[in-house]
Amino acid sequence: MLLNQINSPADLKKLTVSEMETLAAEIRGFLIEKLSRTGGHLAPNLGVVELTLALHYMFDSPTDKFIFDVGHQSYVHKILTGRKERFDTLRKYKGLCGYVKMSESEHDVWEAGHSSTSLSAAMGMAISRDLKGEDNKIVAIIGDGALTGGMALEAMNHIGHERKNLTVVLNDNEMSIAPNVGALHNYLSKIRTDKHYHKAKEELEGLLKRIPAIGGTLAKTAERLKDSLKYLFVSGVWFEELGFTYFGPVDGHNLSQLLETFRQAEKVNGPVLIHVITVKGKGYSPAEEDSQAWHGGGPYKIESGEYVKAVGPKMYTEIFGDALIELAEKDERIVAVTPAMPSGSGLLKFADKFPKRMIDVGIAEQHAATLCAALALEGMKPVFAVYSTFMQRSYDQIVHDICRQNTNVVFAIDRAGFVGADGETHQGVYDIAFMRSIPNMVLMMPKDENELRNMMKTAIDYNEGPIAVRYPRLNGLGVKMDKTMKPIPIGTWETVREGEKFAILAAGAPMLELAQQTAELLKTEGIQPRIVNARFLKPLDENMLMELYEGGYHMLTLEEGAVRGGFGSAVLEFYAERGLYGVKVKPIGIPDYFVEHGSPKEQRQEVGLTPERIVTELKSMLPRRRQRA
Repeated sequence: MLLNQINSPADLKKLTVSEMETLAAEIRGFLIEKLSRTGGHLAPNLGVVELTLALHYMFDSPTDKFIFDVGHQSYVHKILTGRKERFDTLRKYKGLCGYVKMSESEHDVWEAGHSSTSLSAAMGMAISRDLKGEDNKIVAIIGDGALTGGMALEAMNHIGHERKNLTVVLNDNEMSIAPNVGALHNYLSKIRTDKHYHKAKEELEGLLKRIPAIGGTLAKTAERLKDSLKYLFVSGVWFEELGFTYFGPVDGHNLSQLLETFRQAEKVNGPVLIHVITVKGKGYSPAEEDSQAWHGGGPYKIESGEYVKAVGPKMYTEIFGDALIELAEKDERIVAVTPAMPSGSGLLKFADKFPKRMIDVGIAEQHAATLCAALALEGMKPVFAVYSTFMQRSYDQIVHDICRQNTNVVFAIDRAGFVGADGETHQGVYDIAFMRSIPNMVLMMPKDENELRNMMKTAIDYNEGPIAVRYPRLNGLGVKMDKTMKPIPIGTWETVREGEKFAILAAGAPMLELAQQTAELLKTEGIQPRIVNARFLKPLDENMLMELYEGGYHMLTLEEGAVRGGFGSAVLEFYAERGLYGVKVKPIGIPDYFVEHGSPKEQRQEVGLTPERIVTELKSMLPRRRQRA
């Protein structure tokens, strides 16, 4: 196999175009086979095989820098840069990362797990290169979905103004995770389907070349004529008006065409945009037919194209989606808003039932947040369904437009806590700290799927400002569900296990389970901690906190979130503000570093969210016995 001979980009440059086509087929087979066992982003990587081969053939990485937007489409890049032997460890604990990772290879020069960052990074590297007097190439690879992100458009505006030498490869597969939406998507579709594009552009340029340049006046006239005619004939004019030289559209699976386009682009001074058309999931029919389902997932059966799914209760995501439908049937104010995540956020059934009340804004979290604020001010009940990690991108809008104006926006925060294989760029562990610090915000987390439903009812009924419910990327516990949803009094906790001397205040289902496991270990030692479902992270249950203080309880708080500024900090602040120092409070959560990929169980083990560690911490609160003299 040719693939066995490729251990670095230098090996690739020895191949003919025909041999690279053979290699492309081998790489697809390799990815399909390896990811069937590890899971991962199959469809995005199958779509960029030829494109990645062409990039490494034409450029000299790592001197020339490749900046992959998001980074989940970098598997082929990893294969070509000496990491194919590690693919059995992909997305596993201490194994190969599913995104670009600088510690893995010198060929990885930029890390990202969120979209629309590549163009800003490319511009920063181009400015640095020029200031240092270097002459390497900078290439940003961005998808058409990521191009809709406001940050990408801000960067394009800056790049076009400064006219730096860099190349933008627009990988256009008509998808982000879900099908793309918006005016820019429609514009790219026009270019994509314009069969007369190449001919019109060539004829226009040929016509202008035949005009004799007799004097400066006629030359200027010719240039004005070109500017006028290109609006009639030349697709891609929007990019050209932004200052880019546009090439395309190019068949992203035709190596000869890709290589020739890159050669032509090298002759141009200033920024270049190469518009490449690819098929997401190329070469594996299940992924081609449903690239949304195959964007990223777990292990699967190659022959049937069926995912290997664990049997168990519904996931919290699905529970949320079903509850929202039930509530929306009775309340016409409810509108669901998602930033390009209708499937991942459990809203596909909602979209089918209420298409006019389902708003997918594309990869635009900032816009989504402010949109929700305006919807709420006009009497609607917007539900912003978003992953915790992506909600970070809209922080200013949450502060300035939602909370400051005290609008009735509901946040449905999915993937709260550890997310497993997606790792550090996707961990949902910072929202407690940054949400609880904002005035007017209410923040909840359920102990099980039944309480999630009741929290959704609580959120919809709440009309005094923004309210958020966060839930993990897990299956529910299989508990009995109430026939009708019931609102929960704001700021109230519940004791789920009576005890004495110690109290464990647990935030959310995974931490409540951890508290119960801890209590079982302590039974043999005659220690029975009280376990509290601390379901409101803001406001706290002040009555119970005072009861625990007056009862002389030592407390330990559990949260699958950053311990600095988190739920435990809020409890400490409560007592400190009142000058109440007679009891010990120990916050347990995620320490001050980024936790890498692995299973949630392995991630909890790494940071000490284990029954054994909690037992040790509780025992450390016991009074020390005095030693005999």
